[in-house]
Order: sequence, then structure tokens, then C-alpha cells
Amino acid sequence: MKLYKRTLSDLKEMLEEERVKLKDIYESISYRVKNVEPMVKAYVNQNEEVDLNKLDENDYKDTYLKGLPIAIKDNMSTENLETTCSSKMLENYVPPFNATVVNKIKEAGGIITGKTNMDEFAMGSSTENSAFNPTVNPWGENRVPGGSSGGSAAAVAAGMVPVALGSDTGGSIRQPASFCGVVGLKPTYGAVSRYGLVAFASSLDQIGPLARNVDDIAVMMNVIAGNDEKDSTCVDRSYPDFTEYLKNDVEGLKIGIPNQYFEMDIDEEVKDSVMNAVKELEKAGAEVEKVDVTGAEYALAAYYIIATAEASSNLARYDGVRYGLRAENANNLSDMFTETRQQGFGEEVKRRIMLGTYVLSAGYYDDYYLKAQKVRTLIKNDFDELFEEYDLIVSPTTPTTAFEIGEKRDPLEMYAADIFTVPVNIAGIPAISVPCGFDKKGLPIGIQLMGPHFKEEKLIQAAYSLEKILDLDIDYPDLEMEV
Repeated sequence: MKLYKRTLSDLKEMLEEERVKLKDIYESISYRVKNVEPMVKAYVNQNEEVDLNKLDENDYKDTYLKGLPIAIKDNMSTENLETTCSSKMLENYVPPFNATVVNKIKEAGGIITGKTNMDEFAMGSSTENSAFNPTVNPWGENRVPGGSSGGSAAAVAAGMVPVALGSDTGGSIRQPASFCGVVGLKPTYGAVSRYGLVAFASSLDQIGPLARNVDDIAVMMNVIAGNDEKDSTCVDRSYPDFTEYLKNDVEGLKIGIPNQYFEMDIDEEVKDSVMNAVKELEKAGAEVEKVDVTGAEYALAAYYIIATAEASSNLARYDGVRYGLRAENANNLSDMFTETRQQGFGEEVKRRIMLGTYVLSAGYYDDYYLKAQKVRTLIKNDFDELFEEYDLIVSPTTPTTAFEIGEKRDPLEMYAADIFTVPVNIAGIPAISVPCGFDKKGLPIGIQLMGPHFKEEKLIQAAYSLEKILDLDIDYPDLEMEV
């Protein structure tokens, strides 16, 4: 029995029924990591404190997660474990505290197995921007896993961990979930604490789970959702038991299909797969109608103005003075600042800092940043109006399947990979990506379900239903190192 192939929910149940021991689970997963990680390169570092010889399920018997393994994207603070954001700027940096989500996982009895690779400071859509190495999509040799949470998605897809946390600023959970054939949820802005998340764009960033199925997404949301007094953007409200919405029922569900999204440049196989999934939902009792979405064509431009502006502000703290890299042999303080940032940041991070600084500069603030914020308001208001009539809005998660490493050299072409995901972050609404098929090359295709603010349970029920209706039964990709 290959325990690494089991989902978190399966393993949790097996432990509760005493059919397996925690040590057996970790031995299976550790063996899988040993054989697969050299090929996939999903981890930046692994938690060496997990001692298989000392694991005892009795220590975790009364906990919600039962001592099961969870991987964490490397932009969430972990005490006694390096948090580098896959950047030379923070290489070897060990935070003095845990992010709130990390503490919640530990309190629930989860064990952090390691930190996953990412685009540097979460800026990218392919995990090629990591300062250490690109991660490889388990589904295709020389294919990207998506980004910026590519390491988390790849680790789950390759069977190296049942679930992982990622962060989503413009699609960084959902896009890699789609590319890697897993499920990824971006919660409502304010539903999950961002305390301890290294900031990229503070009004857009959100932490969420990636998993093999919707069941595990619900389990992880039960752990990480909730108010946090350390995060002023967290909303103080009650949350349901998300596992109670694991129901195969879409009867009467009203779904909107945005005309503008499907008129954009989309791979035909992706479009057909998504529309086939929509037809299956319709057959199961959902009501489907086409809708118009205001400002869809401007969402990407608005996002890259707002996100880069916030990035230029947030990354100003990396100056070589307080923590992280400090350039040596500088003649004066000004040279030290300049050299530190020159040596510590990669090309994409520098590009976004410069763009953000430009749109915030005198004479351009009104022309760019202020206009982008107005577009943001229009997009949010439009979603609010749509959700007065519809339960969900459905689109492809990405316009294509996973592209090859090194294929997209033009930054604008790379940015277009987020065209369907960025409106969700701009509006602050929740969205989930679920596998809905494969292209002719055998690469996964994802469908995106978008819902109203703080209605993750609606998304979970619809996603769970779609998962059962399609019944894809996705196995782990053949990595030629099967154990």
C-alpha cells in the first residue's frame, strides 16, 4: 500500500481507525521525496527536525490533523526554519516567529515538512524566477508548474506531501493548481490571516491551500480560516465547518459564464474542456447563463499597476541594514543600499520595483495608480452585482496548459498567463481551481469557480460536486522513479 498516494482525508481516517501508524505514513512519503525531489525540485529546504524514530500517533491522537505532513510556501515565516522567498536577498534568513497559519497548523496537530520553492518574492507565473532553481511540473518533462506557488503545487502533484499552503496575489495558487492537476483555493481577502506572510502586494495577497481533492481543501480551511488580532485586514466573523459542504448537489445553482473571458485568446482544448465541464454541471441541475463582465479587458493592466506599486513600497525594507543580504566593500551608505539591492534581487523583482516606483512618482500617480484603483472599484462592483443574481461565475483558470521552461521570455506574454485569475484578487472574492480534463499532450486543464465574498462553502460544494460528476480519478504522474 503506497501511503504517499493517499489524500490527507484518507490518511486522517486511517489513523483514526488505527489502520496505519504515523511512522508508516512518513516513511512512505520520505521515500517518495527521496526518489522524486531530485527531478521535481519542489522544496527550498526540508524540516530536518521531523524524526521518524520519535513519531508517535498518541501524541497527535486528539488533534484535528493527527500529525500529518503539510508543506509551506517559502514566503511564510517559520521559526527555526529558513524563510527565503526564494531570493538571494533572504538566503539563510531564519525568522524569530511563526506566521499565524503555521501556528494554526501546529496547534491542529500538523507537522511542517519543509518550505516549497516559488518565484522570487512571489513575483512570477512559472517558478522560473526562483533564485535557486526552477521547479519542474511532474506532468511534463521541461514544463513549468506555474507560479508563484509552483513548488507547493508540484509537491502535492508528485505525491511528496498530501497538502500544501500557497499564497495568491494574482493567481499564484490557482494557476499552478491548474498546471499541475491539483485543487487550489484562493480564499476571500480577510478570511485567512496574512500575519507572517512576507508581503508582495498587501491589498491583494492571500494565503490558501493546495490539495489532491476538494475534501482536503475543506479540511485545511477549517484549520487556517478565522480572525487574527495580529492582522488588521482579517475580518472578525464566524466560519462554518467547511467539510459539511462536501455534498454532490448543484440542483438550482445559478452559474454565469463571462462572455468577455471566452472571447480572449484561449487555447481551444482548454476552452472545450471547461465548457464540457459546464455542460456536465448543467446536466446535474445547475442553471447556466452567459453574462457580461465590466472592465475584463482592463483587469490585467490595473493589476500590474496596483501590484507593482505596492511591491515597490513593501520591498523598500530590504536595504542591507536590518536583515538579509548586505553588500560588502561598499564605500558609503548609499553605495551599500544600491549594491545590496542590485545583488539581492532578481531581474523580475527589479522590473516590478521600477514599474511600481514609476507609477507612484510625481506626475504619473494620477495617470496610472489612481486610474487603476478606479478600475478596481468598477471590477469589484460588477462582481457584487453579478453575485446578486448568480451563485458562481465560471471561467478557465488559465488560457493554456503548462508551457515549457524558458518558453516565455517576453514579460508581457508571461503576465498574460494570469488574465483569468487577477480579477478575483482585485475584487477580493474567493475562487477555486479544479481539474476538468487533459489536453492532447496529457497536460492538466483547470476550471475556475468564483464566488461571493466569504462564501467559500458555496465554492467547496460546487467544486466537490464537479469533482464527483467528472470522476477524472487522476493518478500521480509517471516520474520514472516509482516507489
